[in-house]
Amino acid sequence: MSQTDGTAASPGNGPDDETLALAHALFDAAREGDTELLRGYLNAGAPATLTNAAGDSLLMLAAYHGHEDAVQLIIHHGADVNAPNDRGQTPLAGAVFKGYVGVARALLDAGADPDAGTPSARDAATMFARAEILALLG
Repeated sequence: MSQTDGTAASPGNGPDDETLALAHALFDAAREGDTELLRGYLNAGAPATLTNAAGDSLLMLAAYHGHEDAVQLIIHHGADVNAPNDRGQTPLAGAVFKGYVGVARALLDAGADPDAGTPSARDAATMFARAEILALLG
């Protein structure tokens, strides 16, 4: 269950409907900051590195939507803080783009590289004049 594009799978050719439904529920929980649902499935063994068809990880979705608690939870379960999506964007750059200082701080505390990705978080902070985040980046 490392990727899903939301399309129905042919028998024996990919994830079944139940697996797709679970993946969609996890992606929605990350977008919505539903830490209880995320915690339950991550504790049960769902991969914190799960990505959708666009390469957006659970961490990317939680970061981009400003859910600091969900970000910390997903990191705790082993997410790669520097994993880019298919467009080369990292979770930190997503948080910077949206101006989420707390999320950016959580990602940096977990070792996110401000110069990874395209554009990098540092470039995005400069481009969008995110002075508080630029100060965090050093």
